[in-house]
Amino acid sequence: MTFKYNNPSHSKKVVSAVLAGMMALSAGGAAMAAESTETGQGQTAAITNTAAPTGLFSDIKVGYWAEKHVYKLAYQGILLGNNGLFRPGDAVTQQEAVTMAIRFMNQEGQLNNDTAAALPTNMEVGNYFKPYVALALQLGLIDKTEESTVDVSKTSWGQKPASREWITKLLIRSLDKDAEAKAQNNQSTGFADNASISESGKGYVNLAVSLDLAKGVEGNKFNPTGSVTRAQLATFFSRGESLTDTTYPNTSTGYVTGLKDGQITLVVDGKAVNFAVNSSTPYFTKDSETRASATDVKLYTKVMVVGSAGGASYVEVVDATPQVESVEGTFARSLSGNKIGIFVGENYETYSYDEATAFIDQNGNAIKLSDITADSIIEVQRETFSADKKTVAIRVKSGIVNKSDNGVIAEVSTSGKTIKLVNAAGATEQFAYNDNLLITYQNRIMSVADLKAGNAVKYTVKDSVLQTITLSQGVEQSVRGTLVEIGGNQSTLTFKREGGSLEAKLLTEKPEVIINGIQDATLNDLITDATNGDQVELSLNSDDQVTRIQVIGRQMEPMNGVTVVSYNSKTKVLTVLDNNKKPFVFTLDEKTKLDYNTTKPTLAGLESILNDGRKLDLTYVGTRALSVKVIYKYEGTISNIDTTGRKISVLSGNQTITVPYTTAPTVEIYNKSGASLGDLKIGDQVTVTLGANQDVVQKVALNTVAQFEVVALEANSRIRVKSDLLTSQFYVDQAVLTGESGQTITPSQLTAGNLINVTFEGATPKAVQVVKRTLAEVTAVDASSVTLKQFNGQTETVPVSGSVKVVKSGSTLTSLTSLTVGDRVEMTKDTDNSTRFRVLTVMSKQFWSYDGVGNQILVKRETTADTNYRFALGSSVFVHQGDNTLSVQSLRDNDNIVLYLLNNVILEIQKQ
Repeated sequence: MTFKYNNPSHSKKVVSAVLAGMMALSAGGAAMAAESTETGQGQTAAITNTAAPTGLFSDIKVGYWAEKHVYKLAYQGILLGNNGLFRPGDAVTQQEAVTMAIRFMNQEGQLNNDTAAALPTNMEVGNYFKPYVALALQLGLIDKTEESTVDVSKTSWGQKPASREWITKLLIRSLDKDAEAKAQNNQSTGFADNASISESGKGYVNLAVSLDLAKGVEGNKFNPTGSVTRAQLATFFSRGESLTDTTYPNTSTGYVTGLKDGQITLVVDGKAVNFAVNSSTPYFTKDSETRASATDVKLYTKVMVVGSAGGASYVEVVDATPQVESVEGTFARSLSGNKIGIFVGENYETYSYDEATAFIDQNGNAIKLSDITADSIIEVQRETFSADKKTVAIRVKSGIVNKSDNGVIAEVSTSGKTIKLVNAAGATEQFAYNDNLLITYQNRIMSVADLKAGNAVKYTVKDSVLQTITLSQGVEQSVRGTLVEIGGNQSTLTFKREGGSLEAKLLTEKPEVIINGIQDATLNDLITDATNGDQVELSLNSDDQVTRIQVIGRQMEPMNGVTVVSYNSKTKVLTVLDNNKKPFVFTLDEKTKLDYNTTKPTLAGLESILNDGRKLDLTYVGTRALSVKVIYKYEGTISNIDTTGRKISVLSGNQTITVPYTTAPTVEIYNKSGASLGDLKIGDQVTVTLGANQDVVQKVALNTVAQFEVVALEANSRIRVKSDLLTSQFYVDQAVLTGESGQTITPSQLTAGNLINVTFEGATPKAVQVVKRTLAEVTAVDASSVTLKQFNGQTETVPVSGSVKVVKSGSTLTSLTSLTVGDRVEMTKDTDNSTRFRVLTVMSKQFWSYDGVGNQILVKRETTADTNYRFALGSSVFVHQGDNTLSVQSLRDNDNIVLYLLNNVILEIQKQ
């Protein structure tokens, strides 16, 4: 198909791709043609008429935003270079834009040097461009009368930068819509800079907008005099190619039928064509601006190759969906003449195969036709892009297997009751198992839970079901008991099993120690005692060595509010009186956990303040002090604030503690400066910090909980968070961090997008809890429960007791019945532990384009004044059509879509 001014069948879709790409300059659309050098007649050098180099332009690096489009057009000969340069940021001149358009339309065969001599005198162009401009005048792509009024006092007509308005006219006229555009000249464009658009240009802009071809730039402006760069124009013409039937001599589009090292085979118009490829061949996909890899090219997908003499210079996956159809049936037998017979339902059918047909078992391994047994269920796959519909694969879906073999466990699925193994020949197999499966190791019966990936085994299969698995080597296992002793050189461990017997185990060099509330715990943090030692779960490797020690219970005794009588620094003996004035004696050692008003407590530092009368909290086993805490603060709820008597009472546990103050103490509240005692009230949770002598209040910190979304994890355990679109940051290195399930985590395990509840002591984070977020569709709801269908397809009914919050349309409601079937919701726990449902905002739009760099989509504007057409995508946005999951790249221009947003971020896209 050629493009002419008088061609009424001109494709509207062509301009849609072309102008939509060019006009959305702020989104990175549009492109350029690099042309020949013509010095003389006062012109500066343009670009020499030399073919693009085999390698990259030196000024177009791998990863450049327009790399894909520049190189496709360069290899097609539409775009030419100058000594290996492209100059992507240079403004396109009018003569270059016209030349690019003629080449893009494949009209170079109509060039006539004789007609070029008749150009108007004011339309001065380089000699190389004269035939192109003359042909554009002949086709009506530019108007001689309009161009005669152009100011050429500062630069020639050809060297004048092409403006956005001028490009719009050029392309609208190429659609034979000149009269239609002129009919709209008396209408306002609706852009803020409407007055800056020429009277003769308004109709073209209006028509381009009404066709969804032109988009404004920032501030609802059209910017008619703005220039277009070479890279932008190259992108614009490149994107237009997919919507035209214009062909280029060195461009082939077909279906992949062969992939070998160094070669791609395409079926193009019914003929097989081979193209050589190498490590320098650039690969792209239709829906992405960034480079792909050779592995992204799959058999039977639609691919475009630009190249000559059998060599591929550029490869682009046009449609990644394999063009195959499948027929399932019961295998009957093989026939002469390379055919097989199968029963499809009650019908007997035959299918041919050839040397290229792949035979595959149910585990994806290559087999021979003779390996397929009668009555096996098979799937015949045939390509659909040729009249022959050749059989490309015959796959066994289920067949009877009886065998014994050696292998290695690859994967165990307890939910699906299947085990995947790599057999002795190196092939992967998967078999079902049931409760009768016998698993043994050295005459010991094991369980499925003991099987781990990498275990060497011998196995038997009958009727395709695993019967026995014999482990060839030891496996990891777990035991529980009471920790009695850690050997002096920390190489052995003695524990008392549940049941009573003492056992000793060797430790690996650095066993993992897990103690809830202690980050990076070591062997020194464990409590060993024949009676009151830690209750632990030990993980043993195949050599029966301890690799992991997890404390699951402790039996230590607390003693709070004791008073120091004496401390002997040589014997480490501490004597105290409890609240009833009863004396107790304890011994401190290097394992005693210490806590006083410092971030790095030491025993020497503690000893200096263990003077007579000092108040302590401690824990102990027998006479061994496990922890000693100097009371420098009280935590509890305010029961009284007596500003006259200058004292504060706090209910801590079951005890009311009253502490005086001489001067008004510092009051610290998160996110509030200049706080005072007047900001506190009875019932507030607080931490009261004492002075050095433990006798007066020094500071009162209000304990609060706030919910944030993590924005980023920065250096030194500092996190940046946001709440209600306001961002802040704080350190969490001294806080206790827990995951969704209450497990201990480290700051590095926090990720952007996590919802967290942060407990503050004044302005200091003391605890961080990751909040579970469930995104789902409401499928049923009543007063006490809600049924949710999650994005992964799983459905669960969630009972909701206690308080509930439903945030919907800007209002917070307190009843589940305010939810409706079909609502998309985010279910979380609020800071007060109430269940919260935030209902997502719903919008119906038409898809326009996807911006992979900014991770956002653009939709069609409903009016020219509509500025709400860009939306950010969530990190795990769910894109689907019905129950079929899609990728955002699969969406196409004009697709009808429903958006579900939270805080203006898209979490779900439903294609209609």
